[in-house]
Amino acid sequence: MPDTVSRFLVAGTNSGCGKTTLTLGLLRAFARRGLAVAPFKCGPDYIDPLFHSQAAKRDSLNLDAFLSGSDGVRRGFARHSAGAGVAVVEGVMGLFDGNAPGSDAGSSAEIAALLDLPVILAVNARGMSGSIAPLVRGFSEWRPGVRIVGVIANNVGSARHTELLRASLESAGLPPLLGGVERDERWILPERHLGLAVGTLDDSWLDALADALARSIDLDRLLAATSSEAVNLSEKEELPPVRSRLGVARDEAFLFYYRENFELLRRFGVETVPFSPLHDRALPEGLDGLYFGGGYPELYAEGLAANAPMLTAVRAFAASGRPVYGECGGYLYLLESLTDFEGRTFPMLGLLPGRAAMGKKLASLGYRELESLSASLFGPAGTLLRGHEFHYSALIEEPSWNSLFSAKDLRGCARSAGSVRGNVAGSYIHLHFHSNPAAAQSFAERMAR
Repeated sequence: MPDTVSRFLVAGTNSGCGKTTLTLGLLRAFARRGLAVAPFKCGPDYIDPLFHSQAAKRDSLNLDAFLSGSDGVRRGFARHSAGAGVAVVEGVMGLFDGNAPGSDAGSSAEIAALLDLPVILAVNARGMSGSIAPLVRGFSEWRPGVRIVGVIANNVGSARHTELLRASLESAGLPPLLGGVERDERWILPERHLGLAVGTLDDSWLDALADALARSIDLDRLLAATSSEAVNLSEKEELPPVRSRLGVARDEAFLFYYRENFELLRRFGVETVPFSPLHDRALPEGLDGLYFGGGYPELYAEGLAANAPMLTAVRAFAASGRPVYGECGGYLYLLESLTDFEGRTFPMLGLLPGRAAMGKKLASLGYRELESLSASLFGPAGTLLRGHEFHYSALIEEPSWNSLFSAKDLRGCARSAGSVRGNVAGSYIHLHFHSNPAAAQSFAERMAR
């Protein structure tokens, strides 16, 4: 285990300043140096961690105090960064952008303060020179306990531009400029309706990005500025024997999951088994439950509907009484039909009531506090959970019976969400099991019967 570890959070002055591209390049650059890299993402995002995992060749973990609590953030960070030479946390939005004005809750600053992480501030420096100094001063002095130790300028025009920015910070006695990344359209990540495009990034693109950052940024200085003594986790967790096997949908259509959910289920004796509703013709043998996560079923609705053997297998599995759960994209798969962006309607599983259609505008976004309205695989009515909602589709008409949750947003507005039919349950909300481990235990016990 290394004696020291570099730990830092990459924050932005605002969304769109290039922090995701910067984070990906740093992850790949450090991995190519032979360092064990532990990537993290602030907030509930499902997409960036997929890219992190490819860039670092190691799974990325979400850090979200609303979903898992402050202690859960601390434990997750310590566990996931154990043995790593560098831990890189990508922030969310701008450094101080949170759930409400005047509060750091839900912000990158909250995580930086909670974990005592030094901050590397990414600035979009296009059209800027001396103005970088008051900008960085404001961010540096805004909140005690949030330490900006270096700045990286994105979208610089030339080496001369970088030097002007460097001199402006130096003359003002501010955190140093660690590098300036010249603007280049090659590094722009394409967008899709849920933010960044989903899929596998080209490894040659990641390598080229890492090369560009290695030329532009003083990586050795960055590592030195963020180095601290490594913490040795002396106690190794003993996992119980496997008592049940959970089939987890994983393919192009279903790929959004919180890794921590599966880690918690494993502590309750659950082994996860991947399968593809899009490509496989049958379910894996010996499953005790099914979990359909979020993703892009609308982009693959025709293929999902055409895979009759899989539809038959899932319906038969549900008819056997074993638990079946779907969230967001997985929830759409459990419904009667799905209408895509082109207006084409495809039959889905029909295990839960309702028909969904894609829309051009965001239908719902935000954290949710949940109370179950019906007994379900998560426990009795009244079970409390937390999660996050982000989707462009909507139900054509809300089912009038057997709602799964009462879902309250951060403004206190409540509505029903999802539905339950016997052993099948689903909703649009991505649940975080660490918000109530007893609900995950109930799920595990239901499968082990």
